[in-house]
Order: sequence, then C-alpha cells, then structure tokens
Amino acid sequence: MRIHCKVVVIALCFGVVLLFYFWGGNVADGPLQKEVAVEGSRNSFPSSVKRVHDVGSKLVRRSPTVPGVRSEDLPKGRNNANKVIKRGGNVNAKRKTGRATARRPRKEEFMHLAMVACGNRVEETSTLIKSAVLFSLKKIKVHIFAEDPLIPQFKEMFRQWPGFITAKFKYNLYPITFSVGNADEWKKLFKPCAAQRLFLPVILKDVDSLLYVDTDVLFLRPMDDIWRMLKSFNSSQLAAMAPEHEIPKIGWYSRFARHPFYGISGVNSGVMLMNLTRIRSTLFKNGMIATGLSWEELLHPLYQKYKNHITWGDQDLLNIIFHYNPECLFIFPCQWNYRPDHCMYGSNCKGAEEDGVSILHGNRGVYHDEKQPAFKVVYDGIRDFPFDDNMFQSLFYPIQAKFLDTVNTLCGRIPQVFLKQIEKTMRKVFEENVIRHIRPHN
Repeated sequence: MRIHCKVVVIALCFGVVLLFYFWGGNVADGPLQKEVAVEGSRNSFPSSVKRVHDVGSKLVRRSPTVPGVRSEDLPKGRNNANKVIKRGGNVNAKRKTGRATARRPRKEEFMHLAMVACGNRVEETSTLIKSAVLFSLKKIKVHIFAEDPLIPQFKEMFRQWPGFITAKFKYNLYPITFSVGNADEWKKLFKPCAAQRLFLPVILKDVDSLLYVDTDVLFLRPMDDIWRMLKSFNSSQLAAMAPEHEIPKIGWYSRFARHPFYGISGVNSGVMLMNLTRIRSTLFKNGMIATGLSWEELLHPLYQKYKNHITWGDQDLLNIIFHYNPECLFIFPCQWNYRPDHCMYGSNCKGAEEDGVSILHGNRGVYHDEKQPAFKVVYDGIRDFPFDDNMFQSLFYPIQAKFLDTVNTLCGRIPQVFLKQIEKTMRKVFEENVIRHIRPHN
C-alpha cells in the first residue's frame, strides 16, 4: 500500500513539473510570436518581401567581378562590398588616366651641336654637319654662327639636301655677336670669329648643354656616344676637352706657353662638350681678384690681361680659365679629338690604336693640301658621298681603296686607326635604320 502511494505521489509531482515546463515555454514564446505578427501586419507585403529576398540571394550568388579582384577574395557585407566597388572604380580611373597620358605627345629630345663659320668655311661646315647627321642616331639641333654673307649660302645648301636627311636635324643660323669688349678685336683673335665660342653660354640661354666643334672636324661615329659623356660629369665639372698632346715634353704648351695652362700639357678646344647651365651659374677663380667672376664677367678682363702673351686665341683663354679651375674640367681621351699631331711624329694616341678614331680634327689645313693625305682621303670621301647611296659601297670601300695611296706617309701607315670606327658605325647605323624597323611577318 505504501509503495503504491509513493508511486502515485511521484507521478503527480512529475506531472506538475511537466505542466509548469510547458506553461513557461508558451509564455516565453508568446510575445515574440506576437511581435513577429505585429511586424508582419505593419509591412503587410509578405510576397514582395519574399521576392526581394529571392532576388538578393541570386545577386549574392552571382556577385559581380571587380577588375583586379578574384571572386573568392571578395569581402562579405555591405560596407566591404562598397569598398571593393570603390577600389574597382579607382582602377578604372587609373586606366583612363593612363590612356590620356599615352595620347600626350612626348617632347622631342635633341643633341645640340654648335660651330662658327667665317670666310671660306661653308664647304667644311657642310661636310662636318653631313658626317654628324649620317652617323648619329638621335636627332640633332645645329647652331651655326656665321658671317652675314654666308647665311644665304647655308640656307640654299640645306634646301638642296634630301628630305630623309633634313628630317634628322634642325638648324638655327646666328650672326656673329660679342656681348662684351670690342667686337673687331674679338673677331681677329687667332682665326676669324673663333672667339665666338666663348660667348655661347651667354647667347644660347635656353640651351642646357651642347657640343662645340671647329669646322675642320668630322664625326666617324655617332655623336650620341660623346653626348653620353655629359652623364659622366661629377657635380663640379661643366666642360670636357682632350689634352693638347699626349707627350708633354714635345707638346706646345709645355715648351712655349707664356701664360698659365691646364695640367701638364694643356687642352685642345677644337672639340668641347659644355654644360651651359652650370657655366652660367658658376663663379670662376681667376688670378686677378680674390672673389669669383661669372663667365661673362671673366672673359674681357682675362683677355686684357693676357692678350700680349697668347698665341692660340680663345683656346689659350680656356686653358687659363681651367688652370685656375681644374675641378671644373672633364678630360676625354685623344681618339675623340684626333689630330695630325697624334700620328705625324709617330703614333702617340693609344686609344685610337685600340678603338679607332671617333672624331677626326683636321687642323693645320690638312683637308686641303697633300701634307697629310690620310686626313684628306676621309674628308673627300664624306664630302663627295651621295646621300641616297649605299654607305658601304659609296663611302667605306672608296675610302679604304684610297688609303692604299697613303701607306708611305706618317699617318697613312696606320689605316686601321681611321677605318675601324667608320666601319663599325656604318654597321650600327644599318642595324638601327634597317634591321630593327623590319616588322616580322605573321
């Protein structure tokens, strides 16, 4: 009996517990269901909500591909999605900017070449420019300073040159002008008008750098190669020249000069690379006053001090300037200003023996007499070369053949010195102008 009573009591207690459990659960769920029902009654668009949900789920499954972003890398959530879309917009903006920049024409870069022509120097000057244009790769801007009667002759000469040659260079013609001192006195310094080169930094104010050459100079390799030497200047160097002589004891300056000169043998100014911007901004030590003078301020007083002691005119003045300012000068080797002095007393330019002549300087009038026929052979070959002919057939081979007549002369005994760079340059020009411009056939 007792046992049955206990079983009944336990069953009643268990039933009460279950009753409380179910009653408590319904009370807890009641407000939530009521809230959901109220929210549903407020919107009262259950089918629209379902359609929007379905569309949204499809958009998530078919998320748009953002340029430059992989689909598996796309971040989740509205804010991150906005960031990705914004980043994709920036990519497109950059691409648009890139296309706009690509359409902008690049500023054409020129190498600047200057010379001074007076008297009967038109033919020499034309042959000089011809050699520069034939062998160079980049375009050249030529600055010609000439006496007034010669200017129409230059214009007519260039008018007759073929278009494919004149397309490789531009030219400017300038009258002979001297900004300080007596113009007639400057004109008579050494050779006619040679002192004009001293005033190039003052006259060509918009030109940063240039290569000055005498009119009796010929390029036997691209001007591009010496132009690159500007990048070899250190922070204080503003000009470059070659030594006057390789052997000081037989050089002119070391034996005869009555004025200061650069180094132990002086420098030759027939080929002079100049950073005009640096020249214009430098104050030069001068041996006259304690303070430095600008280039323009220096020229006239320096000439007045040494005019009775100089022989080679403007070249002597340059030697005096760089004697007091040696840190400003870069020295390039003799093959870049190869003259009769390098072979008429025996070969003394090792650089030319190894690499060939890069720039030929026919001073002493050797292009126009028979004293050094090796120089004349090269000059005549370039002067007479027809622009539209094959350079090997009509230039190199004729020069090579005529060198056979010069082997008994001091400079003609080493023809490879004159011919090595010409042949190398012609191959380089041929490769640049022909081989690299042939489009491969598909």
